[in-house]
Amino acid sequence: MDNKVAVVSGGTKGIGAAVVERLRKDGYWVVTGSRSATPEQGDDLTVVRADLATAEGVEALAAAALRLGRVDALVNNVGQFEARSSFLDVTDAQWQQGFNANVLSAVRLTRALLPALLERGGAIVNVSSINARLPFPMVVDYSAHKAALTNLTTALSEEFAPRGVRVNTVSPGPVRTPGWTDDGRLGDSMASASGTTRDQVLDEGVPASMGIALGRMGEAGEIADAVAFLLGPQARWITGTDLVIDGGTIKAA
Repeated sequence: MDNKVAVVSGGTKGIGAAVVERLRKDGYWVVTGSRSATPEQGDDLTVVRADLATAEGVEALAAAALRLGRVDALVNNVGQFEARSSFLDVTDAQWQQGFNANVLSAVRLTRALLPALLERGGAIVNVSSINARLPFPMVVDYSAHKAALTNLTTALSEEFAPRGVRVNTVSPGPVRTPGWTDDGRLGDSMASASGTTRDQVLDEGVPASMGIALGRMGEAGEIADAVAFLLGPQARWITGTDLVIDGGTIKAA
């Protein structure tokens, strides 16, 4: 096929959905999947229903992409987190469940698609988090998992940059995604703890408590723009880099 092919894991909502939309506008045929996906085959989109925290789910997504005959870009976006009351309350099963989604999904999908990416001189972007370097007790396990993903990105870049595949990370700060805005998720947990409303938390509490210099949470499309940049020709001399997109949350030394 003539179109470049991009694979985006977890591309049906939040940051992933914004990345899918942006890459389609940039002319990619996009292959994506998630547990909640409705299978679809369109002019420039393939959607696979798959649990990407499992080996079988990753295999299904990778197979759908490889059937197109080429892979030019990979965005490992799958991630999950739950608000925790304390490190002491996180069970072994919860640690493992998060590791499967946040780290092993990227390991498995990258391993499956790297041969095709090497053929095309492609690029990989892993969606990490500022929590990789700014641990937050309410997401203690997620923070550790994202630190592992960021480290993995550097290791992959060191090995495969000499063979023509660039690997970078984007690390968003707090972004208005379902993990924050849906009922019972982090926004509600913080509202309950502070005695305010979810809207107050998202509009005022998070920017103030996290010291976001720009005074607001991010939007998914802003992260998608950065992903598209790192996949594109303007970033052809960028690899092994962690691009922090956080509105000024982390203060430069």
